[in-house]
Formats: sequence, C-alpha cells, structure tokens
Amino acid sequence: MRAPGEPTVRLGTSGWSYKSWAGVFYPDGTAPADYLRRYAEHFDTVEIDSTFYRIPTARMVEGWAAATPPRFVFAAKVPQVITHEKRLQGCEAEVGLFLERVGRLGEKCGPLIFQFEYTFQADQFENLTTFLKGLPPTFRYAVEVRHRSWLTDRFFEMLGERKVALVLHDLHYMPRLDRLTADFTVIRLLGRRADIPDESFDRVRITRDREIAGWAERIRRYGESGASIFAFANNRYQGHAPATVRSLLAALRAEAPASRPAP
Repeated sequence: MRAPGEPTVRLGTSGWSYKSWAGVFYPDGTAPADYLRRYAEHFDTVEIDSTFYRIPTARMVEGWAAATPPRFVFAAKVPQVITHEKRLQGCEAEVGLFLERVGRLGEKCGPLIFQFEYTFQADQFENLTTFLKGLPPTFRYAVEVRHRSWLTDRFFEMLGERKVALVLHDLHYMPRLDRLTADFTVIRLLGRRADIPDESFDRVRITRDREIAGWAERIRRYGESGASIFAFANNRYQGHAPATVRSLLAALRAEAPASRPAP
C-alpha cells in the first residue's frame, strides 16, 4: 500500500521497544506503552521487528496505527514461520492472516520484508518465484537474501518482473549490493552481533562514518532516479540506532558529498 504523496526518503530504526533508549532517546519516565508515540516525534518510519517472531494481533496493529501521526509508515518483517520454518511452502494460512493483520495499517503499511537465512540458497529459486507470483499486488514486497548464490542477473530480473525490491543490506559477510529492482528500495544497516553482544544500546560504540557517507551517496542517487527509499538502522550497526539515523540524515543534508568509500 502506498500513501499519496509519499516522500522520496524515509529513515528510521529497526524496532522501537528498547529499554536502554530510556533517558537517552526517550525522556526519563516514559512508559514502554508510550515508546512508539515518542518515537514518531522523531522519525516517520520504523521497521517492525516483532512481526518476525509472531503474527501480530488485530489489536496490536490497530494500536500501532493509533499511536502514530498521519503519513507515518511501518515496514513489517514477514514472520519466520513463513520464511524459515515452512520456507514458503504450505504456509497459505499464515500468509493470509499476516496480510490481513498488517492491512489494518491502511496507508501506513509500507514494504513487507522477507528476510531469508543463510541456508536459503539459490536452489530455492523456483520455490521463491512461485511464491512471489501468488502474492496479492495490494502490498509492496522486499526480499533479503543472505547467501551469495542468489546474486545473479536471473534473480534480479525475476524480482524486477514482479516489482519486488531487493533489500540492500550492510551485512558483514555479504557484498554491498547496489541494485534497484522496483520503484522503491529498502536499505538495512545491520551490523554484527559479535561486535555489540549485549543489550546496552544507549550510545554509539562503533564509528561507521565512512560507511554512512557511502550509503548517503547511494540514497541521493536512488532518489534522483525517482525511487522511494526506506532505510533502517539496527542497534548493532553502531550501538545506538537513533544516532545512526541522525548521522545518515546529516550526511544526506551535507552540501558536499563525503568521499566515496570502496565498494
């Protein structure tokens, strides 16, 4: 679902329910139930990480919509029961229920992200192709692969034929992809758990200014091509996702692009 007059670039974080943001990003004393409302005072999009673990209830989805202002957009991760456990087969009931639930967001429903694990390799090409063909065109879909066997023109062209976006991620063992397969794209700045193994996400612990400058340059280029961009930062990318988003926004606003990093 696409909101009328949607801005070209939206920047946000991967999730919002982090206790270690209290007193740093959220004012002291903010109740967890108010985190999303407070979050929406700063950013106009968010990736819903919780939907990866379970299909949300209708009440949860309606609560998210009510807590955010008009034109706010959610990007929901597709539940792992579909992508990991059933690997796209025999999951019609789960897909139908998930789409019905996120559809309750209305115009606030952004891309739906299929995140596949490393073991989901290109021998599943026909399985993925058949699955994508069966999805209703009402929603926008993005596919994230984590194995290099997928990185072929055949795969990119298949996504393009179905207007499905290739997720461009900053994942430590994968190349930095630079390919648009739809009129929008999803960028995920993921980081690595081993670099920040705990749950203290209250400050920047790894500086990635060079990488952020490179992503800002790409985002400018994608925007100039007419594509809409959704970019999400994970806490493990630098240690504190809101700071990463602000750094990316500052890089985008800079008059002179920073030097281009090596691909």
